[in-house]
Amino acid sequence: MHTDADVRTAPAGADRLAAWRDATAHALAADVQVRARHEGDFAGTLDVRHLGYLRVLSPAADPVRLSRTPRLVARDRADGILVALQQDGTAALTQDGRSASLSPGDLAVIDLRRPFSLEQRHRFRQRLFRLPGHVLNVPSATLASVTGRALPADGGAAAPSAAFLARLADRAARIAPPVGDVLAGAAADLVAGLVDAYAEEPADRPGTARDHLLPAVYRYIDRHLPDPDLTPETVARAHRISVRYLHRLFEAEESTVGGHIRRRRVEESGKDLTRPAPGRARPTIAAVALRWGFPSPAHFSRAFRAAYGVSPREWRELGAGFTRLRP
Repeated sequence: MHTDADVRTAPAGADRLAAWRDATAHALAADVQVRARHEGDFAGTLDVRHLGYLRVLSPAADPVRLSRTPRLVARDRADGILVALQQDGTAALTQDGRSASLSPGDLAVIDLRRPFSLEQRHRFRQRLFRLPGHVLNVPSATLASVTGRALPADGGAAAPSAAFLARLADRAARIAPPVGDVLAGAAADLVAGLVDAYAEEPADRPGTARDHLLPAVYRYIDRHLPDPDLTPETVARAHRISVRYLHRLFEAEESTVGGHIRRRRVEESGKDLTRPAPGRARPTIAAVALRWGFPSPAHFSRAFRAAYGVSPREWRELGAGFTRLRP
């Protein structure tokens, strides 16, 4: 654990600002533009802690404007997501066509892969939590619906998120590297959940995206039933929506997303168990389970019995009896 920059002792105002900018760019792993809000001497510090792939930045400085312009973004393809936790002072955030004012306690999500500006109006203290963009596993459209917004920490999902992140930053210097690796993963899951909780989704009304999206989801599930990694998360990601919105789509349906996947797998495996196989041996129950994405024969048997009230073996025997009785 270390401090990447403490520029209070830099020799002159312009040099201090340049040093603070360079230290910030290094910590963010992204080219940034920093401009002082007022002319004259600049004073600022930047403490940086590393917890696995998570970087915790604690800037405290005179009013500045931190930004990534379209030109910077085109030149520097940084892959990073920031969560800002305002501590002191107020800030103006702009990204993806939205603007918000951040007050102490507010959270905000910033995508370093797209232009943004964050202007501190007064001397400020802030926590910045930088994660690699790919670890969130969040659709780009979902993430873009949350950026440029203030997420007040006085309720909703932002409250526990802010409390966890603040405590993590306070203790970062005393956290051992192995524990830091685990906490980085926990922070990534928390940020992904935060994005999912505040994501803006298409209106759920007849004649809108829902009418086209739900049939597409059903078709996708049918095509990917043999994939053992088929889950609500993978379905949502394939359709560039949040898991929360996917579950909303199924609220008026007969089952949940996971329930529908299980039912369709059981239906298709039931057909395989009783399908005639002239001239060759029928597939084993384990082979049928594997073919339709069940993680194990035991899991398959439990799901099959829950659906049909009999085991896969009993179902096959019943099916064979019915086949012999057919004319």
